[in-house]
Amino acid sequence: MKAHWENIEIPGGQSFRIIRWDRNLEEVESLGPEGEARQVGGEGTHWHYHAEMELTWFRKGKGTRFVGDGIDLFEAGEVVLLGSFLPHYWHLEGDSAGISIQWHFPRGHPFWAFPESDCLGELLRAAGNGILIGGAAAREVSYLMKAVVSKSRLGRLGALLALLERLSGKEEPESTVISSKPFALAEKSVYRQPMEKAMRHVIANFREEVRLDTLLELTSLSRATFSRQFRIHAGKSFSEFLLQLRLETACRELLETDRTVTEIAYACGFGQISFFNRSFRRGMGCTPKEFRKRQGGIRAWPRDGGRRSGGSRRSSHPSIGSKDWSFSE
Repeated sequence: MKAHWENIEIPGGQSFRIIRWDRNLEEVESLGPEGEARQVGGEGTHWHYHAEMELTWFRKGKGTRFVGDGIDLFEAGEVVLLGSFLPHYWHLEGDSAGISIQWHFPRGHPFWAFPESDCLGELLRAAGNGILIGGAAAREVSYLMKAVVSKSRLGRLGALLALLERLSGKEEPESTVISSKPFALAEKSVYRQPMEKAMRHVIANFREEVRLDTLLELTSLSRATFSRQFRIHAGKSFSEFLLQLRLETACRELLETDRTVTEIAYACGFGQISFFNRSFRRGMGCTPKEFRKRQGGIRAWPRDGGRRSGGSRRSSHPSIGSKDWSFSE
């Protein structure tokens, strides 16, 4: 799964970029030094990456988040810090709104001439895996992000420094690493467009049968090349990725709907109930019925305050992102 390279243009008179959206990630505005808005192309609706670090806050919306090799459901209020060259994508369900702040201060940048900036070194390293900021820290950070937006010129830079200081502060118990490994993708690759097509196809059709032969035809790649590139850039094989995506969706539907387990299994693309049950138990540590019961029955997805035990925060069910999915149906 190859990501699309985004060349971010920092507005004149600024050392970083602020973007905001009020409906969807395709209708994005970049804010100038005096707060003036300019329409720009949004890349958040597909798998992409860029040199800039990024801090994103969703004021509204829900869906599935893809960061590095991590796949998870997300909710409004989520704050995510992304390192340079870390591929990411938000698959949204309906409208969304939020703010992103993007900056690129590589070693050698004048920013590092200030000795006070040394404390940010660990933050940059950790962001290479993506960090989900949760709980009270998320509320604090989103407040500081809004403060950056409300300022202009030097005041805006000062607000960014205050935000970076908050991010580099004490370790937050409700903040977790998203991707099991950092990514450093090349800016240009002959595989970029074909693998982006494959990614779109899998996400659009995961509820149906998704055949490898179809993806090979779609991308015009050999089986060996496709499999190698997918694992390099997704951190897992195509079949492992597809299985994880289906299980994440099943978890949501177990909590949001009153469908039976069998109905949900078939609706999420599982052809055999026995395979679904076996995969679910291996990934979640319990049966689908036990999962629904532990989460308090059917309710609106998701509930605030949950944490995953091995990955990002969610409605308190365990992480499936770090599991070994090396078995087949």
